[in-house]
Amino acid sequence: MKKILIVDDEPNIVMALEYTFKKNNFEVFIARDGQEALDILKKQLPDIIILDVMMPMVDGFATLEQIKKEERLRHCKVIFLSAKNKEKDIEKGLSLGADLYVIKPFSVKKLVEQANELIQ
Repeated sequence: MKKILIVDDEPNIVMALEYTFKKNNFEVFIARDGQEALDILKKQLPDIIILDVMMPMVDGFATLEQIKKEERLRHCKVIFLSAKNKEKDIEKGLSLGADLYVIKPFSVKKLVEQANELIQ
Protein backbone atom coordinates (compact mmCIF):
# COMPACT_ATOMS: atom_id res chain seq x y z
CA MET A 1 0.00 0.00 0.00
CA LYS A 2 1.23 3.49 -0.86
CA LYS A 3 1.95 5.74 2.12
CA ILE A 4 1.34 9.48 2.30
CA LEU A 5 2.10 12.06 4.96
CA ILE A 6 -0.20 15.10 4.89
CA VAL A 7 1.25 18.11 6.70
CA ASP A 8 -1.19 21.01 7.04
CA ASP A 9 -2.64 23.05 9.90
CA GLU A 10 -6.06 23.58 8.28
CA PRO A 11 -8.46 20.87 9.53
CA ASN A 12 -10.80 21.13 6.50
CA ILE A 13 -7.96 20.53 4.07
CA VAL A 14 -6.57 17.67 6.15
CA MET A 15 -9.99 15.98 6.36
CA ALA A 16 -10.66 16.28 2.63
CA LEU A 17 -7.22 14.98 1.70
CA GLU A 18 -7.24 12.16 4.25
CA TYR A 19 -10.66 10.94 3.08
CA THR A 20 -9.79 11.07 -0.61
CA PHE A 21 -6.34 9.49 -0.32
CA LYS A 22 -7.72 6.66 1.86
CA LYS A 23 -10.40 6.07 -0.77
CA ASN A 24 -7.58 5.80 -3.31
CA ASN A 25 -5.79 3.07 -1.34
CA PHE A 26 -3.19 5.16 0.48
CA GLU A 27 -2.15 4.65 4.08
CA VAL A 28 -2.43 8.19 5.47
CA PHE A 29 -0.40 9.88 8.20
CA ILE A 30 -1.30 13.37 9.45
CA ALA A 31 0.84 16.13 10.92
CA ARG A 32 -0.39 19.59 11.85
CA ASP A 33 3.00 21.32 11.65
CA GLY A 34 6.55 20.72 10.50
CA GLN A 35 7.84 19.48 13.84
CA GLU A 36 5.08 16.87 14.10
CA ALA A 37 5.89 15.81 10.53
CA LEU A 38 9.58 15.34 11.38
CA ASP A 39 8.59 13.27 14.43
CA ILE A 40 6.37 11.01 12.30
CA LEU A 41 9.14 10.65 9.69
CA LYS A 42 11.42 9.14 12.36
CA LYS A 43 9.06 6.13 12.43
CA GLN A 44 7.36 6.14 9.02
CA LEU A 45 8.69 6.15 5.47
CA PRO A 46 6.00 7.59 3.19
CA ASP A 47 6.16 7.44 -0.60
CA ILE A 48 4.92 11.00 -0.82
CA ILE A 49 4.59 14.01 1.45
CA ILE A 50 2.09 16.82 0.96
CA LEU A 51 3.44 19.86 2.72
CA ASP A 52 1.83 23.20 3.50
CA VAL A 53 4.21 26.18 3.55
CA MET A 54 2.62 28.43 6.20
CA MET A 55 2.34 26.51 9.47
CA PRO A 56 3.02 27.20 13.15
CA MET A 57 6.33 26.13 14.73
CA VAL A 58 8.30 24.88 11.72
CA ASP A 59 7.15 26.04 8.28
CA GLY A 60 7.08 23.89 5.16
CA PHE A 61 10.31 25.25 3.69
CA ALA A 62 12.28 24.50 6.88
CA THR A 63 10.62 21.09 7.13
CA LEU A 64 11.68 20.17 3.60
CA GLU A 65 15.25 21.29 4.32
CA GLN A 66 15.31 18.84 7.25
CA ILE A 67 13.76 16.04 5.16
CA LYS A 68 16.38 16.45 2.42
CA LYS A 69 19.19 16.08 4.99
CA GLU A 70 17.98 12.57 5.87
CA GLU A 71 19.42 9.91 3.56
CA ARG A 72 16.52 7.50 4.16
CA LEU A 73 13.93 10.16 3.22
CA ARG A 74 15.55 11.31 -0.01
CA HIS A 75 13.35 9.04 -2.15
CA CYS A 76 10.16 10.63 -0.76
CA LYS A 77 8.31 12.73 -3.29
CA VAL A 78 7.21 16.09 -1.95
CA ILE A 79 4.32 18.28 -3.08
CA PHE A 80 4.03 21.76 -1.61
CA LEU A 81 0.42 22.82 -1.17
CA SER A 82 0.23 26.51 -0.43
CA ALA A 83 -1.69 29.75 -0.69
CA LYS A 84 1.69 31.43 -1.28
CA ASN A 85 1.47 31.89 -5.02
CA LYS A 86 4.24 34.38 -5.78
CA GLU A 87 6.87 33.28 -8.28
CA LYS A 88 9.63 33.58 -5.64
CA ASP A 89 7.75 31.24 -3.25
CA ILE A 90 7.22 28.65 -5.98
CA GLU A 91 10.88 28.89 -7.06
CA LYS A 92 12.04 28.56 -3.44
CA GLY A 93 9.89 25.46 -2.91
CA LEU A 94 11.17 23.77 -6.05
CA SER A 95 14.78 24.78 -5.42
CA LEU A 96 14.59 23.18 -1.95
CA GLY A 97 13.73 19.91 -3.65
CA ALA A 98 9.95 19.73 -3.92
CA ASP A 99 8.71 17.69 -6.88
CA LEU A 100 5.61 19.84 -7.37
CA TYR A 101 4.15 23.12 -6.07
CA VAL A 102 0.35 23.26 -6.02
CA ILE A 103 -1.43 26.52 -5.23
CA LYS A 104 -4.55 26.69 -3.02
CA PRO A 105 -7.41 26.54 -3.83
CA PHE A 106 -6.83 23.22 -5.58
CA SER A 107 -8.68 20.18 -6.89
CA VAL A 108 -8.38 17.22 -4.49
CA LYS A 109 -9.05 14.81 -7.36
CA LYS A 110 -6.27 16.33 -9.46
CA LEU A 111 -3.90 16.29 -6.48
CA VAL A 112 -4.48 12.53 -6.05
CA GLU A 113 -3.73 12.05 -9.77
CA GLN A 114 -0.55 14.13 -9.48
CA ALA A 115 0.56 12.19 -6.38
CA ASN A 116 0.00 8.86 -8.17
CA GLU A 117 1.97 10.08 -11.20
CA LEU A 118 4.91 11.12 -9.01
CA ILE A 119 5.22 7.74 -7.32
CA GLN A 120 4.71 5.57 -10.41
